[in-house]
Amino acid sequence: METAWVERAAKGTAPSIRLPFLRVGAVKGYADGSLGSTTAYFFEPYTDAPGNRGLLSDEMQPLEGMRARLIQADKAGQQLCVHAIGDQAISMVLDLFADVERANGPRDRRLRVEHAQHVAPKDFDRFRSMNVIASMQPTHAIDDGRWAEGRIGPERAKTTYAFRAFLDRGVRLAFGTDWPVAPLDPMISFYAAVTRATLDGKRPGGWVPQQKISLVEAIRAYTVGAAFAEFQEAEKGSIEPGKLADIVILSEDILTIPPESIRGARVDVTIAGGKVVHER
Repeated sequence: METAWVERAAKGTAPSIRLPFLRVGAVKGYADGSLGSTTAYFFEPYTDAPGNRGLLSDEMQPLEGMRARLIQADKAGQQLCVHAIGDQAISMVLDLFADVERANGPRDRRLRVEHAQHVAPKDFDRFRSMNVIASMQPTHAIDDGRWAEGRIGPERAKTTYAFRAFLDRGVRLAFGTDWPVAPLDPMISFYAAVTRATLDGKRPGGWVPQQKISLVEAIRAYTVGAAFAEFQEAEKGSIEPGKLADIVILSEDILTIPPESIRGARVDVTIAGGKVVHER
């Protein structure tokens, strides 16, 4: 986990710096790697690599060190956001978050698991009971969906990119793009969350279709959910009096066109802070 927050806290900048286009006040940690490199950390071995369960990051070894750093950062008022992709890595991060709350007492932390891609069924309810935010990037689902099932098998795939399961349990979703790893265009993210149609065209009905969500739910995760995830729900996330006038006008009404056409919508006008900053 990066330790630059220690210097910031010493200078009195914790819990955050708040400027119109810059906020500082969170720390990001890494629990494991990625599915593509077989370094995401799982309870059981990979289906296509039986001798491998993935890797914990250097930050997680020893675990006591990671626990101590998270507790220290939280005590300094920093928000904790930890990358975790494999089911055991996610479960371990939830354990660490519980340790943080026990050590420092209850408060509104907005704890975040970044990616939260492959969740053990037993941990969905823990996300909700601990008020942990699932910070996810839907485009990865239609990219990984081309090959992921061969890597983790059909049973684990049922709770992979589990947007529906999270929402049904009352877990807060915060959507983003993970740019530059994935495309920046949010229209592709909306398309992915709603259709789950893989990029190779081989699953037009959707990969793990039971985890699809509605477009309205996806938009809320991208706007209201993302704003909440950074303590900004009073300033942005919805179009209301008193909030930032950050608005886009699209080429299509994405709420009425067929779901498969959403990815073709373009931004015609961008308004930031009440000023037009882009016109197509």
